[in-house]
Formats: sequence, C-alpha cells, structure tokens
Amino acid sequence: MSHLLLEDLCELIVDCKNRTPPEARPGTLVAGFAIGTPNIIDGRIRIAEAKPVDQETFNTWTSRAIPREGDVVLTREAPVGRVGRVEAGMDICLGQRTMLLRPSAVRSDSRFLHYLLLSPVVQDLLHGQASGSTVAHLRVAQVRELKLPEVPDAFTQRRIGAVLGALDDKISVNERIAATARALGMALFAQGAQGDGAVDVEVNSVANALTRGVAPKYSDAPDELIVLNQKCIRDGRVNLSPARRTLSEKVKAPKVLHRNDVLVNSTGVGTLGRVARWTSDSEATVDSHVTIVRFDAQQVDPVCAGFAMLRAQPDIEAMGEGSTGQTELRRAQVGGLEITLPSPSRQRELRVKLDSLEDRADQALIESIALATLRDTLLPQLMSGRLRVKDAEKIVEDHV
Repeated sequence: MSHLLLEDLCELIVDCKNRTPPEARPGTLVAGFAIGTPNIIDGRIRIAEAKPVDQETFNTWTSRAIPREGDVVLTREAPVGRVGRVEAGMDICLGQRTMLLRPSAVRSDSRFLHYLLLSPVVQDLLHGQASGSTVAHLRVAQVRELKLPEVPDAFTQRRIGAVLGALDDKISVNERIAATARALGMALFAQGAQGDGAVDVEVNSVANALTRGVAPKYSDAPDELIVLNQKCIRDGRVNLSPARRTLSEKVKAPKVLHRNDVLVNSTGVGTLGRVARWTSDSEATVDSHVTIVRFDAQQVDPVCAGFAMLRAQPDIEAMGEGSTGQTELRRAQVGGLEITLPSPSRQRELRVKLDSLEDRADQALIESIALATLRDTLLPQLMSGRLRVKDAEKIVEDHV
C-alpha cells in the first residue's frame, strides 16, 4: 500500500460551472439531467427528481467533460462529501457545488474510488478540510491535493470494488423488483378506478384521522419512538435511514402510525406533496411537516385508498400555497382532495393483489437494508486492511 493524493488516482478532476443550469421548458426535448447535492443520496445518484435540461444547456454544462459510466461525482458544499457513481445510461451534467472525478485506468478502479471516498476515514478528511464562516465548503485544490490513507495496488482495488459492488448490485436488483411491483400495482389500480362503479370522493369523507405530526423531542435512546421527517418520504415509500427518535411519552395515540396510513409531505419546496404508504407494524410517528391520513376501513379499503393518494400525487404537489421557500399544504387542503376509488367489490378484489405486490416489494427492500448494513460494515475493514479480500468475498457469497 502507498500514500497518494486524490489527483494521483484520477485522470481528470473537473469542477462544475458554479451556476444553476436552467430547467428545460415544457415540451422541450430533454438531453439530460442536472445533478446537484439533493440528487446524491446514500452513495447513489438519483435521477428521478433531478432537473431536466435541454441540449443547449447540456452542451454548455458539459463543455469541460461529459460525465460517463464509472465517473464519480463528489459534492464540495452544502453538504460536503456526498459521493455518487455514474451508472450506465445516465445522461447527466454537473449542477452547483459538485465535482467530477474520472478514475485513472492505470492507477485506480472506479468502484474502489467510489467506496474509498465513502469510507469513514476519507469522509473525516473531507470534512476536516472544509472551511467557511457560513457554509462549509471545499476548494477544488483541496480536493485535488487530498492526502489519502494507504491505497492498495490496482489489482487489489478491483477486488475490493467487486466484492462491495456485488452487494450494491443486489440492492439495485431489489430496487427494481420494488419499482416493478409498485408499477404493476398502480396499473391494476388505475384499471379498477376507471371501471364500472368507480366513484370520486373527498378524503375528508372517508378518513377517520387527518392530522399533522408532532414537534419532536429528540432522543438517542434506541427504545424511543421512531419519528419520520420529509426526507424519509421518497418514491412513494418510506426510507427509515433519515429517521430519528423522539420521546414516546410526548406523542399522543392518534399520532402514532397505523399500518396503511398515508403520509403526505406538507411544507417546503421540492419535497412538498410527496406521498407514501406506511406498510410497517413498527411503532413510529411523523414530525409536524408531514400529514397523516388514516382511512376508515368501514367505508373504503385503506390499501386502495392509499393507491388513490399515490395516483393523486401530482395534484397534491400543485396544491401548496405561500411564498418561495415557505410553501405550505394545509390540512384542510389534503382533506378536500378528491380521489377516485373503484367500486367496493372491485376494491376487495384489488386488495389481495395489491397486498401481494407490496409484500414482495417490502421483502426486497428489507433485504436491501441488511445488504447495505453488511456493505457499510465491510467497507472500513477492507479499506484499512483489517479484513482480507478473500475473507470478504466468502462473506458476500453467502448474501448475494
């Protein structure tokens, strides 16, 4: 192993233009997507909510380099140190506060570099270098000249990248399984909502609870109540990674989540209007920026009503009121939302199919949590040399 600078492992390090790329106008041909700090989450580049750009903007914002498969994107501000790897089929340009790192074909391995930057040791180095009186940031020169811990030879790098990458590949497969299950469920529900006997109802008329969450009293105790925030609600599902815990004694019973509750992000810009179904039996609540909708099972099937809310998400997103940055979705607006439900008999038929699809998706995503935990456990051990690659390969073989 040898000590190197980050630039020693890269054939190219490119800063963004430090301007916000304009979003493609409606009806304009989309050439790619601008990736900023909000689009790099948990070590992955998430295109789903990235800003589309037209060809002229794409050309301008990639004039220094066109990101390609295997490149690594690093954020240097707000926050420092998020890392994502460009995957096949991603047509992206750099948004503000990001940098592009192209691994050297001779001295580095793309996946290894990705995991190296995500490792606790290098994350500490990045944050230790960051400075700024208002917002911590890294200068381009600091990124280039970052002194890395000991780095193995390229052959060992490839082995480490492959063993950790196998876990991420399996996670990606599980995400596709979950996405496919949800798409099939949405298609089945849409058919039912267009069939004979379908009816439009206001949420208020079929819900027996409609409330904002709590002002959390945060706690680090593992036995306290899970409290979800707006970051937890994404892609129609709940991600517990950004969740925290709040004092259970401060949460009244109506605000403790029930299985099949619907959660709606209700403040701010960018997250307002996102909808998710709570499909867990774990005890949890939400903070005051999220609205809980609990449907009356005596009037409607809660699963079908939840899918109706998911289908209505574009309408909900458009309902926010207020000035820039202070957009608010009032409880009365959620209650007055009109959703379309299939006939009662069709709801009963759909419930069985929707539950089966959602259970399959949940199983896949639960497995992914375990795989991510294993990856994050192996990562620092492999990077430090405390765990031999061949031993890690055996461990991973039992899980993928």
